[in-house]
Parts: sequence; C-alpha cells; structure tokens
Amino acid sequence: MAENILVSSINEWLADQALSEPDMVEMFEGLCNRLYGVGIPVSRARLTWPTLHPLFQAETILWKRGGETEFEQFIHQETGSEAWLQSPMKHMMEYDLSVIRRRLDGPDKLLDFPILQEMQDMGYTDYLVVSTDFAKEEKSRNSKRRGIIVTWCTDRPDGFSNREIESLQKIQRRFAVACKTVVQARISKNVVETYLGAQAGARVMSGEIRRGDGSKTNAIVWYSDLRNSTAMADTMPGDEYLNLLNDYFECTAGPVIEAGGEVLDFIGDAVLAIFPFEDANQKETAINNATTALRASRIAHDSVNQRRNDAGLISFKFGIGLNVGSLMFGNIGVPHRLTFSVIGPTVNEVARIEALTKIVGDNILVTREVAQLDKSAWVSLGEHTLAGVSQKVELFTFASEDISTSARVLGKIDQTFEDQKLNGVN
Repeated sequence: MAENILVSSINEWLADQALSEPDMVEMFEGLCNRLYGVGIPVSRARLTWPTLHPLFQAETILWKRGGETEFEQFIHQETGSEAWLQSPMKHMMEYDLSVIRRRLDGPDKLLDFPILQEMQDMGYTDYLVVSTDFAKEEKSRNSKRRGIIVTWCTDRPDGFSNREIESLQKIQRRFAVACKTVVQARISKNVVETYLGAQAGARVMSGEIRRGDGSKTNAIVWYSDLRNSTAMADTMPGDEYLNLLNDYFECTAGPVIEAGGEVLDFIGDAVLAIFPFEDANQKETAINNATTALRASRIAHDSVNQRRNDAGLISFKFGIGLNVGSLMFGNIGVPHRLTFSVIGPTVNEVARIEALTKIVGDNILVTREVAQLDKSAWVSLGEHTLAGVSQKVELFTFASEDISTSARVLGKIDQTFEDQKLNGVN
C-alpha cells in the first residue's frame, strides 16, 4: 500500500521538481515530509553532495521531524578531520559501497562508527546510508564521485522494515534526478562567478555569450598593480612568489568584493574592478563603497605585511588608481575564446593614473569626481598628464589626517627590492 502511494504521489511530485528550478532545501524538506506522511517512519535525514567551489568541498541539508531544516557547507580542509575519517560516508566512498545499514537497538545492533553511538544516544533505532551516483561511468584514479548521499534514521522501536528500505532506495533514485539538475546548476554558477565575478557571471549565464554582447555602463573603476613584480618573480622560488601574489590579492581584490565591487580580471599582478551605478544616488554609494575598499586595502596591507615580516618573508607594496566614467561592459575576444570585461577610455585612464603613483610617491590616486564627495578626506596633488590623454587630470590622494598613525603606509614599507635599480618598475 505504501509503495503504491509513493509511486502515485511522491514520484509525480519529484517529476515536477526535476522539470522546474527548485530550491534544494525546500525540495529535500518536502520529500522528507511526504515520506513521513505516507507512512515511512523517517525521523531524521541528511542529504550530502560534493560541489565545485573554491571554498567548499561539500554541501549538506539536515532535516529533523518537527524541527527546522538546516543547510551547511563544509570547507575543503574539513575533509581531513577526524570526524570525517571515522564516518560511514568515508567508509562508503573508500570501498565503493552504495548502501550501509546499521541497527542501533536490539540484538542486531552494530555501533562500529562513532556517529552511530551519537545517533543511538539521540533515540534513533535504525541508520541507513544510501549513495546514488549521477553517472555510471568508469572512474579514474583521480576522478571524484558525483552524486548524492542520504542518511535516513528512524526512532520507531523496530526500525525500518525491509520493504521500507527498498522504498527509500527507489525513491532516492528518482530524487537524485531532480537533485542532479539543481546541483549541476549550482556548480555552473559557482564556477562562472569564481572566474568572472557575480555580475559578469550572471550576464553570461543569462545568455550573453556571443562576441560583442554587452552594454554601456557607468562605474567607478579600480586598478591596482604590484610593485617590483618582475624582480620578485625572478629572484623568489615559484611557490613563495605565488603565496605573495595571493597575499597581495587579499589586500586588493578582497576589500573590493567585501565593499560590493566586482573584480573583473587579474591582469598578471594587476586587479581590474568596477563599482557600477546608474543614477546620482547610486553614484554616491559607489564612490563611498570604493573609498571604503581603499581604506580597507590599506589596513589589510599593514596587517598582511606584518604577518609576512613576522614569518621572515619579504613584504610588498602596490599602487591603486580610481577613475569615474562610462565604459563598455561585455564580451571581447574571438568567437571560440571570450572574456567578459570592460573597455574604453575610462579604463585606459585609470591604468595610467595608477602608473603615476610610482612617480608622485603617493600610492593611492583618485580623480576629482571621487574626491569631491568628501573633500576633507582628500588633498589635491595638482594636474598631471596621462599618457595618451590630451587634457591634464587633477589627481588626489588621502589627506594626511586620514592616513592614520602609519602616515602614507602604502608608500613607506619594507623596500627589499627597491635597491635593485630596475630599468622599469612593474
């Protein structure tokens, strides 16, 4: 009877979920509630799936009967934790198993994993783990298992019946079809946003994938560049230089993202980012956000370099330029290899503004449009000629009272490579 109800109700519902764009948490919660509603005595269930994300290794949803459903993400390092190494799921993956079942009560109980004792202490009597792969393909040595794993628990005194376990396995296969659509969409979104940024990624995902697709936009444009990168790359071991680059990006790209900006590209050791706006109010907000990112960048610079110095590593410095204007935001390249970026005079100018930081000695330079929003925070350095620009541009840097106790910290740090007398400065 329960099997007939499952086929006629839950399977139809799952087919609708697979054809739509369901929320993963709501879909799993709905499945568990429906299973309990048709007589499968599920008391607790956890859905886990691997993801492709720079921060997270896996995502999981925990459902408890009568409780609030919880979503959680596990960082990459946690896969080496003691809890993971002693878990049934680790055992399942290591021995390529699709089902693990343990009775937690009665004469047939078996508590051979630490988590099982915890489940018994919580009052559960039966523990079932079912793995459903998305693709039955030959696995290479380095390939990662793709699919879902669900742990099903009950607190019914006699546990799950064999028929109920069979029903759970069948329904999970159908549930996996709907999950595959959602998981693959989440992974695609993660990858696109990681490599293109949130705004550019959303536009690409919405269909702007042809060369020339794009539009004109207004934005605060950020350009930062690492100092003496050629000398460091030539003299430092590769892994040390890579770590230095990531520390530098932490001080530049990190504050931009935290302040609501969009990092569009890492051009070697340069960072190109924008704070878009559409009207006067949004422009003011964008300038405030960009200025917040500048201050945060300076603070991060001090903190990261102090940490590096304490560890016996060389410190670094960089320049930042801000410009305001219109630009083209879209696809450029060749039909088979595109990048989503910004182009136009505003972008060219901001790169030249940043280059002037090497000459004027102030490592943050912004145009009048940025500075005029809070005149007390900025001081004019006069008008300067930008390469390729006919008219001189007035540039500003933070006023001395805004620099804090380190007084122009970006320009006065350890200059290990300053004495190397390079012909050019990167």
